Amino acid sequence: MQTLTERSPAPPRAPRAPRAATVALTALAPASWGTTYAVTTELLPPGPLFAGLMRALPAGLLALALTRVLPRGDWWWKAAVLGALNIGAFFPLLFLAAERLPGGVAATLGATQPLLVAGLGIAVLHDRPTFWRLSWAVIGVAGVGLVVLGPEARLDPVGVLAGLGGTAVMAAGVVLTKRWGRPAGAGPLTLAGWQLAFGGLLLLPLTLALEGVPERIDAGAAAGYLWLGTMGGLIAYTLWFRGIGKLPVGATAPLVLLSPLVAAVVGLALGESLSVPQILGFVLALAALLAAQFNSPKGRTR
Repeated sequence: MQTLTERSPAPPRAPRAPRAATVALTALAPASWGTTYAVTTELLPPGPLFAGLMRALPAGLLALALTRVLPRGDWWWKAAVLGALNIGAFFPLLFLAAERLPGGVAATLGATQPLLVAGLGIAVLHDRPTFWRLSWAVIGVAGVGLVVLGPEARLDPVGVLAGLGGTAVMAAGVVLTKRWGRPAGAGPLTLAGWQLAFGGLLLLPLTLALEGVPERIDAGAAAGYLWLGTMGGLIAYTLWFRGIGKLPVGATAPLVLLSPLVAAVVGLALGESLSVPQILGFVLALAALLAAQFNSPKGRTR
């Protein structure tokens, strides 16, 4: 297995893919995450730590086996920090919120991530967001709220704290991923593998000590874990980290609005329906994430 030197020469630059293609590939990640709520509630047994572990560690070990590249130097602790934020903390908080809150409430809390990213971007990246992107971020949250919140929404305090905590740690992970980039020779699959492995290793002792293994894992649960670990884990995070490296952080973060929108579409497939206000919210949220991909009509965005 290879290791990476911290300052090895950068490989020759490949021709840049069209931005629309990069946005579309990056958007597949939050779109796949939108299935998490349905998979968790319909297929998985209770256990947010075990669900996070199954989503992270097998995928991380597979990525390490495929890439055969280990971090070196500062990237040992950087990969550990990113893995703790993006995986080790985010996954169990996400599953806990999905178990204790209606999917709409959890999704609306997650939709606030672009606003958190904007605030952290000022402090960490010294990147002041434009009024254009901030406005669309607020509109996006409002649109998601119209789509997924209803009169039956209940605000379980533990679930709300888990949802807000998960959104905060992932926002921090996005900003630090943008700040640190990737060492020369490490592709998006390598970076995803490092983080999934570190996050999974962090969850392993916590799961065994606090939660254990579910008493029964049927075929549906096995399929759910497999889906979340492959498409919702290794593939999604590879595409996500690739997009973070190529796109402005202010354009990447609003793509998470796709997650609750996909969750709503999955709900339609399960027999739910959309009211007129929900359709309006869907249009607003889509408009927000699309508008964030363009520069302000009055000037250059960051």
